[in-house]
Amino acid sequence: MSHPALAPGRVAVVTGGASGIGLAVCKRLAGRGMRVCLADVDAEKLVRAGEEVAELAAGGSDHVVTCAVDVSQRSDLERLQGEVLRTFGEVALLMNNAAAFRFGSAFRDREAWETTFAVNVMGVVHGLQVFVPKMLEQGTACLVINTGSKQGITNPPGIPNYNAAKAAVRSLTESLQHELRNIEGCQVAAHLLVPGWTTTGGREHHPSAWLPEQVADWMIAAVERGDFYILCPDGEVSPELDRKRVLWGAMDITQNRPALSRWHPDYKDEFETFEP
Repeated sequence: MSHPALAPGRVAVVTGGASGIGLAVCKRLAGRGMRVCLADVDAEKLVRAGEEVAELAAGGSDHVVTCAVDVSQRSDLERLQGEVLRTFGEVALLMNNAAAFRFGSAFRDREAWETTFAVNVMGVVHGLQVFVPKMLEQGTACLVINTGSKQGITNPPGIPNYNAAKAAVRSLTESLQHELRNIEGCQVAAHLLVPGWTTTGGREHHPSAWLPEQVADWMIAAVERGDFYILCPDGEVSPELDRKRVLWGAMDITQNRPALSRWHPDYKDEFETFEP
């Protein structure tokens, strides 16, 4: 049975909606008869994306809104909400999906850290603080989906700023769902989308990676099952292997192993036995 927030005629707002997973989700939702608002910082891509989504929408361009938005700026999210409510009157689904990717060292690269957190963390915070109170007031079934990353869970070496930001999104979304489920009569639910290896950002597609459309389909099916953690596999990593990697990382604490022991030479053989 379809989730009532995903029913025809209801309204979805997706940040980072001009490309990749965000655009794929917008297309899937428009194809289901929903009215869709695409928000993105790239105004040029946004125009093309809006046209593509309108081709799939039941009401054509009347059921699609595009809005150029920098999620790091709360005022942009307030403007986005105003436009959506004036046009469509409600918000049933908020997907905080916009992301920035910068390489940064744990003790260098100030700009990379500031940009990554401004978009990946504060962008989500702004979305929640602007949209969720109104969604609660609506008194209708609604969804909030925040896009995290496996890197925010397993914390692989190399991009600590991105890992830390996505770890914050995970923590925030867990706390959000706890708060929502303790509000009497609340009909707003939160979910954490955790994509696997996905071809985005104009990169050449690798056969083992998933396409954004596969992530969108997996996400929608998981929401309809009521899953909070939407952990996506890909062509290289199975759900079982994902679970083992998550468990190994948690056991670094419970077993008092060195940090990130999965990549520590002294634990190479033990990890390979744990993860055949």
